[in-house]
Amino acid sequence: MIEAFEKSQEPWADVEKYVGRYAGMDFSPDIVDHAKGTYLFTESGEKILDFTSGQMSSTLGHSNPEIVTTLQQTVQRLDHLYSGMLSRPNINLSKNIASKTGENLKKVIPLSTGSEVNEAALRMAKLVTGKFEVVSFNKSWHGVTQASAGATYASARKSGAPTSPGQLSIPTPYTYRPNFFNSEGEYDWHKELDYGFEMVDAQSVGSLAACIVEPIVSGGGILVPPKGYLAALKEKCRERGMLLIFDEAQTSLGRTGEWFAYQYDDVEPDILTLSKTLGSGLPLAALVTTDKIEKKAHEKGFLFYTSHVNDPLVAAVGCTVMNIIERDNLCQVTKEKGNYLHDGLQKLVDEYDIVGDARGRGLLQGLEIIKSKSNKERSEFIGDEITKRCYKLGLHMNIVNLPGMGGVFRIAPPLTVSYEELDSGLAILEQSIKSVQNDINLGNL
Repeated sequence: MIEAFEKSQEPWADVEKYVGRYAGMDFSPDIVDHAKGTYLFTESGEKILDFTSGQMSSTLGHSNPEIVTTLQQTVQRLDHLYSGMLSRPNINLSKNIASKTGENLKKVIPLSTGSEVNEAALRMAKLVTGKFEVVSFNKSWHGVTQASAGATYASARKSGAPTSPGQLSIPTPYTYRPNFFNSEGEYDWHKELDYGFEMVDAQSVGSLAACIVEPIVSGGGILVPPKGYLAALKEKCRERGMLLIFDEAQTSLGRTGEWFAYQYDDVEPDILTLSKTLGSGLPLAALVTTDKIEKKAHEKGFLFYTSHVNDPLVAAVGCTVMNIIERDNLCQVTKEKGNYLHDGLQKLVDEYDIVGDARGRGLLQGLEIIKSKSNKERSEFIGDEITKRCYKLGLHMNIVNLPGMGGVFRIAPPLTVSYEELDSGLAILEQSIKSVQNDINLGNL
């Protein structure tokens, strides 16, 4: 027998012999023994500050004691049920979510993962509209299952396998690297959006079902649409009879300083998808839509029946997550910490030639790495080098490497991160950036 946490004398030999690869890249260089709060602790004794909340998911930090208690108490009472059965945690989770979304988004379907919930949302949109074409940003990431992968424009798209039919893209709003300008030479997102839908209309076969976007495009490099963009996007959808889906896997549950990122722009979607942040590290997702859409989908025979739809154990965790965020006023706290973090990142932009832009909202911040400010050329290589040096100094960072994007750090510590931990992370990041820039200046890189 082999126990779950039993250690071996040659762990990496075990990895090479038994562990399959799935990410198109190497695993992190250490095996994690345990995690607590904002830190990871490796088998080799290293303490690593986690500035990514795991996979952007551990909203309230690792091994949050209240979540641990919820798990211990719930698993003794309910763990898993037949998918057609309801339990009080599921009902109360749905009620909790609906209490924060506004007056229209009231029907909730609890699921497990981001890919899964986006798959369900797209299936529902196609069924309700009777159409099949889907529009998304050209720097998007919505999942790895058939329809969610089809709406994704990233390296994984180049697998050579066919995607769902009817996938169309529009330019992602990108203030730091604009492609459309007005007569004053300023970024013209109106012109960009008009162009995008002119191309959609030209390519469409007349069956536009939905548009799915993140209110802040995380996988593309923490790209924040200009004020008014999402409202104009919704109008484009309305003109074409399309449903608007907001994928808030990473932007919801206080992460940007509001319960949901769309609330900043006061633009309500037809379907909202939640995942990552809702379970605070556990596999929990939710599709949220209107009474009208849910009723029509049900009448048309909507089916998305999985083994873990409405699971009570993770639903109880979701209730705890939402209650902690509300009780501790973490939306407002996150705004304040986010401003503090952004100010620290902006200082790096002002100080170092290889740091091009700082952007984001709340505790979802991006830092774009370039070769120099003279030409703003992206540099995945420099970003990777900074990442390695941060890790050696005890800071885990996540860098975007989508084709054509260049290195952009996605910085998303838990909402419970302390100011001291923010200072520590910023100090390690600056030390790493400074050492890389010095090596570049000396010709060592």
